Amino acid sequence: MPVERWSTAQVTAVAPDPGSLRGARSVGTAGKWQETGLSGDVLWGLCRGSGRNPYQVCVDLSGPAYKCSCPSRKFPCKHALGLLLLWAEGAAPGPATEAPAFVTEWQAGRAVRAAKAAAPRTDGPADPELARKRAQQREERVAAGMAELSRWLDDQIQQGLAGAERSGAAPFETMAARLVDAQAPGAASAVRRLGGLAGIGPQWADRLLGDLALLRLLVSAHERLASLTPAMVATVRSRIGFPVSTEDVLAGTPVHDQWQVLGQTDSDDGALTTRRTWLRGVDSGRFALHLAFAAPGQTLAADLVPGTSFEGSLCFYPGVAPLRALIKDRRTSPRPLSRPSGAGTVREALRAWAAVLAAEPWRFDVPMLLAGVVPSADGHLTDTAGDSLSLAPGHREPWWLLAAAGGAPATVAAEWTPAGLRPLAAWVDDRFVPAAPPVPGGAAPRAPELPPTLLAAALVGTGRRPFTASTVEVGERPITLGPGASLLDAAAAALLYRRAGTTPAIARPPIEAAPPEPGPRLPDAAGARLLRLLSDGGAPGGSQQAQELLGQWLAAAAAHGGHVPPESLPALLDAGRRNAVVRPAIGQVAGERGRWLAALRPDWRWLRDEAPGAAAGDDPTIWDTGTGGQRLAHLTRLRAQDPAAGLALLRSTWPTETSEDRARFVGALATGLSPDDDAFLDSALDDRRKEVREAALDLLRRLPGSSLGRRMAARATAAVTLERRTLGRDRVAVTPPAELTADLRRDGVGAQPARGTGLQGWLLEEIVAGTPLTTWTEAFGRPAADVVDLARGNDWESALLHGWAKAAIVQGSADWASALVRNDSREGAAGLREAVRWDLHLLLPSADLARIAADFLRREDHLAHRLLAVHPGAWPDELAVAVVETIAHRARTDRHSWQLAELCRAAATAMPPAYATPVARLATQLDQDSADPSRIRPIADLARTLTFRHEMLQEFQ
Repeated sequence: MPVERWSTAQVTAVAPDPGSLRGARSVGTAGKWQETGLSGDVLWGLCRGSGRNPYQVCVDLSGPAYKCSCPSRKFPCKHALGLLLLWAEGAAPGPATEAPAFVTEWQAGRAVRAAKAAAPRTDGPADPELARKRAQQREERVAAGMAELSRWLDDQIQQGLAGAERSGAAPFETMAARLVDAQAPGAASAVRRLGGLAGIGPQWADRLLGDLALLRLLVSAHERLASLTPAMVATVRSRIGFPVSTEDVLAGTPVHDQWQVLGQTDSDDGALTTRRTWLRGVDSGRFALHLAFAAPGQTLAADLVPGTSFEGSLCFYPGVAPLRALIKDRRTSPRPLSRPSGAGTVREALRAWAAVLAAEPWRFDVPMLLAGVVPSADGHLTDTAGDSLSLAPGHREPWWLLAAAGGAPATVAAEWTPAGLRPLAAWVDDRFVPAAPPVPGGAAPRAPELPPTLLAAALVGTGRRPFTASTVEVGERPITLGPGASLLDAAAAALLYRRAGTTPAIARPPIEAAPPEPGPRLPDAAGARLLRLLSDGGAPGGSQQAQELLGQWLAAAAAHGGHVPPESLPALLDAGRRNAVVRPAIGQVAGERGRWLAALRPDWRWLRDEAPGAAAGDDPTIWDTGTGGQRLAHLTRLRAQDPAAGLALLRSTWPTETSEDRARFVGALATGLSPDDDAFLDSALDDRRKEVREAALDLLRRLPGSSLGRRMAARATAAVTLERRTLGRDRVAVTPPAELTADLRRDGVGAQPARGTGLQGWLLEEIVAGTPLTTWTEAFGRPAADVVDLARGNDWESALLHGWAKAAIVQGSADWASALVRNDSREGAAGLREAVRWDLHLLLPSADLARIAADFLRREDHLAHRLLAVHPGAWPDELAVAVVETIAHRARTDRHSWQLAELCRAAATAMPPAYATPVARLATQLDQDSADPSRIRPIADLARTLTFRHEMLQEFQ
């Protein structure tokens, strides 16, 4: 049977840490691999590295297991992860590829080791009598430790828990250390955890008393081990900390089944990292918990891939309600799990929880597989019967699930605890969606679990208020206690009764489902690329470069058409919240799901003001009932079809529009702008909102023959006249305005001069800036370059040049920009302010700007980097070639590698992606020449980024 291809999410799940995944992204491209293949269940490849010989990489997909010749101690390393990513994205070959020797040797070695492991062990302890004595000595130490724990628990309750708030964690640490000496590490850990509860957080006394009561129950069970069933004895010993060897577990009866890997979580307590993976058997219906541990600096085992299933056998640790298990054997490789079997209702899951708790009262969490659940608005998951379970703190706003399912019922795997559900994953439309990590905050107020009478007595202490009750009320139901029951016994009974009797919440209606998505999805490969861009380390370069790549991806997606994968929406909406520049493009690709999701969260509602990508239709009611973005899109489309009708529609509701909408709707008049809009735009100059006035001014300055342009032209020609001379060159006579009048203010003349500019010079500059440039060429009868030349040597030269430059920028005149840039480079010219000069460069023809930048690079002018930064769009070949030549030169001659790195960073997002091959060839050549690694690294990073961009754009084809 052919091996089923993994998904990118499944590859991500086996990464040992985020750093390995970031490294895998850099090698998970086809250009890094000399050869790849799939031989049976083994995926293999030869990856180019920093040395002469490629790294030999193997992945046994039936394990999975990993092998790489690189020096990394992480499993899987970045090369194995990169090969898996390449395969998951469809770039690796099919099963017909012949495997080289290093693959077959590794397979043979694994087969030998597996045979040895499967062979039954015949050796026992070297000295059985000595082993028996050691076991007896440990039993005696544990018994003494548990007796001391019993006395210590009595002391805590007798003295009162109020004292624990003052003394803090020290008494608990002392008792835990004694239990460690008594070889009861499980009980020691439980006591140590109590130190983190005393006096900390809401309802701390309730939580502390409950955990003390469970410890009392453990002590009592240990005292009666002889009368307990073997399964309960195993459970008690496990809770105390008696080890069970792997050999003993694997010697038990195996459970053969098709095991579904539902999800996993990692936790780090500082001394040890623990990976908890939950599985469920298809036929047996049993849940299983697989634990993996790693010391600091080590990586966790990644042999179980969430969202897959495999056929094999598990052996469970002994106990009354066994959940933890070891994998005895696997008979098939992991296969993607489109939808898990065995999902049930909330009530069925709670009945299973009660059964587990009745068998093992110390159990704190159990797995649940819930069918057809939908989040509610107040932090619950509600099933189709209307029963709800609360989500745990950190998970109460499941945006990942809302985005993926759109409010439709989904199958969710989770851990249930008294604090609520901790989701692990979901299956939506036969897709595996891992849960997002928990976020701080979002916790609901914690209700106490124990009766207030018990809490009051425990806080004061039984030494002052003896406990003599024979019953305890939980809710409104009394529970009869046994004779001589202590306060801790009563607390244990009340706590377990309440937990086992948990009932579903009701009246938690699910969130209304998202509307259907009318348009097509973007290509799957492009959607997977977006998820990479939005993940930490998913794109080459730093965070700033990742933002630029995201902007390029969004621009390409908007041009292509379609909506993004729904799983990407939370991170994408957060990106738009932080960066307003990408919002219009996100509005084009977010789809109906994105707008539905944005309406549920205040800091995402900016999306509703962006024009949607899909057509809002010709329904005229959209103008009255649609969102701000839909109304803007409707007006823009109407203006494109019938500008007069669009203007009439805007006029009809103008007095009732909000100031924010007025500014955005005025901007929409840029579509189909004509002299018919002049009167309306001119009236908008009297609007009380500054943004509205600025939007109207921007359009009027671009509108030929506008009333604003005529007024400014009249003022300008009155202030600047041409003196034609018979002898000598013609010159201009300037009489600047003396004061800022109300009419000038209305027409957009600012009151605050630029630094170093006087009031009259500033007024002249602003009037010239607002004047149509054709005014000067027509009035003076000469081209732009000659008009600019007339200002040389004039007392008001700077004001005139800046006015013309600002007019050229607003009116988009390349002729005037070229004339002003050439004049600015002449000796003795009044220099333009830097911001104005660089804006002029954007108006130059791309080829002209490229020639200037290339010339600056070859002359090693320090302004070359600035010119590269302002160059709009992709670089032409002439500029790209000049940059590659400069990079090669600097890599061999520059003393400062930071200059080379800066140039490579500038080229990464602007150089045509086709130059990835020559750049990679240059990096390889420098490596063969034993160049300084600090010079090779930025060039190699540039090649990776160019390859990334090339693949990114190809995915839209």
